[in-house]
Amino acid sequence: MAKKLERDLGLGAVFAISIGAMIGSGIFILPALALEIAGPAVIFAYLLAGVLVVPAALSKSEMATAMPEAGGTYIYIERGMGPILGTIAGVGTWFSLSFKSALALVGGVPYLVLLFDLPVKPVALGLAAFLILVNMLGAKQTGRLQVGIVVVMLAALGWFVAGSAGSTQTTNYEPFFVGGLEGLLAATGLVFVSYAGVTKVASVAEEVEDPGKNIPLGILGSLAFTTLLYVAIVAVMVGVTEAGSIAGSDTPVAVAAEATLGQAGVWAVIGAAILALVSTANAGVLSSSRYPFAMSRDKLAPPSFATISDRFGTPVSAITLTGVVVLLLIAFVPILEIAKLASAFQILVFVLVNLAVVAFRHGAADYEPVFESPLYPWMQGFGVISGLLLLTQMGLVPLVGAAVIIVGSIIWYVVYARPRIEREGVATDVVRRRVGKNVLAETETLMTGESVTERNGNEILVALTRDVELERERSLLRLAADLARPDDGRLVVVRFDEVPDQAPLDHAAEVQSPADVRFEEQTDTLADELDVEVEYGEIVSHDTKRAIVNFASERDVSAVVAEHERLRLRSRLLADPIDWVVRHAPCDVLLVENRGYDRPQQVVLSSEGGPYDPTTVAVADAIARETGGRVTLQFSMADGQSNQRQQTIEEYQAELAELLSASVSANVVRSDGGDNVPNPEVVIRRGVVTRVWGGSDSQERTAVDCTEVTVYPHESRRPGLLRRLVDRLVF
Repeated sequence: MAKKLERDLGLGAVFAISIGAMIGSGIFILPALALEIAGPAVIFAYLLAGVLVVPAALSKSEMATAMPEAGGTYIYIERGMGPILGTIAGVGTWFSLSFKSALALVGGVPYLVLLFDLPVKPVALGLAAFLILVNMLGAKQTGRLQVGIVVVMLAALGWFVAGSAGSTQTTNYEPFFVGGLEGLLAATGLVFVSYAGVTKVASVAEEVEDPGKNIPLGILGSLAFTTLLYVAIVAVMVGVTEAGSIAGSDTPVAVAAEATLGQAGVWAVIGAAILALVSTANAGVLSSSRYPFAMSRDKLAPPSFATISDRFGTPVSAITLTGVVVLLLIAFVPILEIAKLASAFQILVFVLVNLAVVAFRHGAADYEPVFESPLYPWMQGFGVISGLLLLTQMGLVPLVGAAVIIVGSIIWYVVYARPRIEREGVATDVVRRRVGKNVLAETETLMTGESVTERNGNEILVALTRDVELERERSLLRLAADLARPDDGRLVVVRFDEVPDQAPLDHAAEVQSPADVRFEEQTDTLADELDVEVEYGEIVSHDTKRAIVNFASERDVSAVVAEHERLRLRSRLLADPIDWVVRHAPCDVLLVENRGYDRPQQVVLSSEGGPYDPTTVAVADAIARETGGRVTLQFSMADGQSNQRQQTIEEYQAELAELLSASVSANVVRSDGGDNVPNPEVVIRRGVVTRVWGGSDSQERTAVDCTEVTVYPHESRRPGLLRRLVDRLVF
């Protein structure tokens, strides 16, 4: 039986951890920096930041009661948005919390320096080592330590507010909006990290007693309490000091306390500041160490991080790794700049948290939270929009740094984690189902509306660009006839003869070569075999691709059917002419890899890794209906994919089958080829137009032993690049 973390954190410990994680650098360090940006409006900045955290707090409370597991933010985003975003959230939040822990320790030492002449970094390193040791001893000891710290800290801060409130001067608040709206938003973005700790307790949810009750109460209660406390403290700080006296100070609360409470107030604030900043660092080490622990259990990190100590019952390896990172940051890195980066990433993570709730609510996975966020989904939408707005105020360097963390996490996921996991996020299935519904609606509109030949006209152009023998031409004409027959359409068979630029066109047109005679004779013979009207002729030009498009436009044909040639060296270097035809044709283009066609009974419709293209579906259905055959909906899926993905695809195939008039069977093909359709006679697939060198994608596929038809829908029905990308990612 696998070891589990003991549930020994009660509501008091939850409340203490949450408050202790917030009241630290957010109030003892950042007000001085924010005051330089926004002036007295920093008071409103703290209030606004607290309000903007509410959506993420509600979302995280809901998900924590549904999934009370160690890992918090990582767990919710990984389960909701998928392993890759879970990796980004886990690695990024782990770094963010580690950064904040280091910042709290370095920021707390200047208060200590007011009493003793001590070196900042060595003291910070000693405190960090002590906290790492405490966390290794167990969560219960950590919770008790937090309770003691928070009680003493709040008593000192309460005395500061109560004793100084009467000394505030209204003139110190004027002018209030020094930096205007831009300054207010910038200050809000800076102090936003002050509230990041409110949801840290969710990362130790697996160790919380009665998580359905204690987690929401702890998170929401501590947020409301801390917001009011922050506003009160900052309002007093600004009101009791002259403008600029605390702006930029390393110990702003001590400066304000000295102005109203004298030396005794300074001592009290120093004690509170040291306790608060140690508390922040302690909560940061506790919660951040659970991220590699949770990621390891999900195979996104090495298994050693999930090992729980037999003696202490804690993930010692994960705590050790976190501790090493904190120590290195204190020793070698300018923490304040990195803390700004961590703040930007924390905002981004909160955006993902709000989106994860939406994914869970709409997903098919079992999701039964004890607590549900009110005002859903408006609350989550507000959180996403406001978070993105704040990100624009963080500056270029933090955003670039966050991008580096994102890229690094993606590389780690691709190199290490991806080969080890077989799951996906709820959001992926939500998007997959939505994409499938949209494509089904497009397919139904196409299938119940105009037919293959009626969409542009009632003629199909069979374009021959070289001499073909009788059997090859017979196959092309039979295929085209099956598409035209349902609507009494007709075939126009044209042999396009390209001559050098130096040769006069009128002379070439007057001279009838043996190839011309052979074409006319065999086409006339084939026309008698078909039960559709056939018109044939020849066109001489200097440029075959333009001649095909011009003729198709003049005759308003519904589709162009042509044999498909493997790329020659010239085409590989200078792009394939058929790409130009596909891009400029006024209709659908069907390229045929011709291996014979005689009333096929097994018509395979290949998805090519995405939803079935509506035009391609219509072509497959028309052929099978005319020949009395069966359409097999084939979908290629690599080994190791989630059961949810296969289930959704099978449901999509079942709904698509109801739209077809021909007989249908579905087939999900494994990567080992074990479920391939036996003896297919025609394979229909969608073509994707390339606008760069190398030609159309279908011309590089491995051939199967039957006729292949690659369908290029008219430009008006082709999905855009973003749509194709989403299709590939979710299907």
